[in-house]
Amino acid sequence: MTDEDAGIRIGTPADHAAGLEAVRLSLTNAVQRMGVRKTVRNLRTLNQHDGFDCMSCAWPDPQGHRHVAEFCENGAKAVSWEGDRRTAGPEFFAAHPIGFLAGQTDHWLEKQGRLTHPMVRREGSDHYEPISWDDAFALVGAHLNDLGSPDEAAFYTSGRASNEAAFVYQLFARAFGTNNLPDCSNMCHESTGTALMRTIGVGKGSVTLEDLHQADLIVVSGQNPGTNHPRMLTALEIAKRDGAKILAINPLPEAGLKRFDNPQKARGLVGNGTALADRLLRIRSNGDLALWQAIGHLLLRRGIADHDFIAAKTVGFEAWAEHLSTIDKTAVEAATGLTWSEIEEAADMLANAKRIVHCWAMGITQHRNAVATIKEFVNVALLQGMIGKPGAGLCPVRGHSNVQGDRSMGIWEKPPALFLDRLRDEFGFEPPRDHGHDAVDTVKAFRDGRASVFVALGGNFVGAMSDTAVTAAAMRGAALTVQISTKLNRSHVEAGRTALILPTLGRTERDHTGGREQRITVEDSMSAVHASRGRSAPAGPLLRSEVDILCGIAAATLGDRHDIPWAEFASDYEEIRERIGRVVPGCDGYATKIRDDGGFTMPHPPRDARTFPTPEGKAVFTVSPLQVMTVPPGRLVLQTLRSHDQFNTTIYGLDDRYRGIRAGRRVVFISREDLDELGFADGAVVDLVSEWDDGVERRADRFRLVEYDTPKGCVAAYYPETNPLVPLDSQAEESGTPTSKWVIVRLIPMNSV
Repeated sequence: MTDEDAGIRIGTPADHAAGLEAVRLSLTNAVQRMGVRKTVRNLRTLNQHDGFDCMSCAWPDPQGHRHVAEFCENGAKAVSWEGDRRTAGPEFFAAHPIGFLAGQTDHWLEKQGRLTHPMVRREGSDHYEPISWDDAFALVGAHLNDLGSPDEAAFYTSGRASNEAAFVYQLFARAFGTNNLPDCSNMCHESTGTALMRTIGVGKGSVTLEDLHQADLIVVSGQNPGTNHPRMLTALEIAKRDGAKILAINPLPEAGLKRFDNPQKARGLVGNGTALADRLLRIRSNGDLALWQAIGHLLLRRGIADHDFIAAKTVGFEAWAEHLSTIDKTAVEAATGLTWSEIEEAADMLANAKRIVHCWAMGITQHRNAVATIKEFVNVALLQGMIGKPGAGLCPVRGHSNVQGDRSMGIWEKPPALFLDRLRDEFGFEPPRDHGHDAVDTVKAFRDGRASVFVALGGNFVGAMSDTAVTAAAMRGAALTVQISTKLNRSHVEAGRTALILPTLGRTERDHTGGREQRITVEDSMSAVHASRGRSAPAGPLLRSEVDILCGIAAATLGDRHDIPWAEFASDYEEIRERIGRVVPGCDGYATKIRDDGGFTMPHPPRDARTFPTPEGKAVFTVSPLQVMTVPPGRLVLQTLRSHDQFNTTIYGLDDRYRGIRAGRRVVFISREDLDELGFADGAVVDLVSEWDDGVERRADRFRLVEYDTPKGCVAAYYPETNPLVPLDSQAEESGTPTSKWVIVRLIPMNSV
């Protein structure tokens, strides 16, 4: 174990979420990191109409009245982390060689404070040293222009980037000549987009926040809203108080779906809160496809179908119904770990509901058959006519604040022809048409020497990707890596032979680029676009905005090629929004809508008009084979997950009070049955070894076993510590998403060979 984990303590998992403890921890943490005045300023304007959008999850804001504290515990942590008074400038890097930094934990790295100066690691050096902005831009331009092909570069995007930054970034990459635009969607909801594009013609969810409030059944599959999307609990509470039922489907019971103590209300601070999930199905990992085929079978057998909707709006129903006319109950029970009676009771909940919202997250999307599973959600929704009517629809819950907006702006390695045509017509150059690299293919390209320049707009690519050892080695082999960042992370210390750190403004900070007050825009999980404007002073005088940095790189690389006005874009983001309105489908009049109305909701034909822009012109029922994933004897299935004290790869602290973990992270949650069968004691320390058909041994050492309420054969542990166990080639079919929720592992006593 690391020094951080030496004092780990195991307690009782929580049976409720939020409440007075969440308020206390939010404010205490904020004041410690930001001070009183900055805490008041930032939290008072967080998610408010004239404030800034939370840089944490993508849950939507209420359209009308907003609470004075329109944020959750994890949102407050994200703001406090960005608003940190500590800084990591030239003195820090002079005192800390990269070799030393690479040996520190992810938590330690980010805890060092805000990055304040452009820094360069020159080839052969073990230190970062200061560099001027102009020299940094020139260095990037020189490396890019020396490449034999534009496809030897990759331009990665984190979901935190604004719409304006994302639009400029993809414009630069395509003007340079490549569609190598991997992004964090490739690692999370790519499976969602792939499935929804094929079935309903739009790769986004079909609900609004009001639909959740009006639903009479909400299904939450493979998702832990209490930790990953805490403000969703308020929507669930509203629905529950209006009589809705909630069906939770997850291998682990989560505190947020048991009971919610809403800290925005008095009864949530001093009362018993609201019980949420009416039923929890403790499903085996990867059992969801079999479960939903069984539910579809039961609904069909009972005659539960919206025949008018099916006849008028869909194709493929007969083939799907024939496929599910019979089903292997034994196979379903083996795949799900559930009894047939439990599945029948879940089907009863759907059969008795008139308005159903289906929600899901990474517990669904990061499996080999993830796309097929999501298609099965769609099949059942289509069967009951649950798309395009109030209180019903599909709700993939995105985990990063603007990951959906970035995709709308063109951050995609497989851009549609219409988008590229509009880009050509607006800017007068022919963009590349060949598909580029997604995240996994990017790692392979650098590993194999087919790429040499990596630019990252935010994020922590090395920490977030699967197969950490392979990813880190691939990045170390790059000729140049460029990280546009607010804080230090793993990607800065597993960097290219030449490496740049370009410090950027955060969401909370004032942006006066070009001598005027700028604002940015973002899109939430439900396609609502709105403005965001920071109010705090920047962490340092040398910080530049994402847009300014990208335009500087673009100008240094492309010069006057294509006659794109990079300087004008950097000095006035309104100019970018005007171009967005003419290029991005669904964004007509973008600048005017943001300026005059504060925002708008992107069009969504299935939601808005029950029309489906698929090749068939209708929604599509699809047929997928029922799969029962098996593991060899003595092996377990690992799913990687977040603790309550982290956001993606950012680790705020070492506690996970919802699961009873204090002062450490290297734990494996395991059932009593597996402990007994494998001969381990609760609290034993083990090494984890994953198994894959390439014969490579992937290890993550020194984890403490923690007895937990999880299905036999299924274990769970935190990422990024367990990302080294996920093979690079273990990907979801069709989408290519790493299968971080299905990793076959064996446990061995610590330090065994």
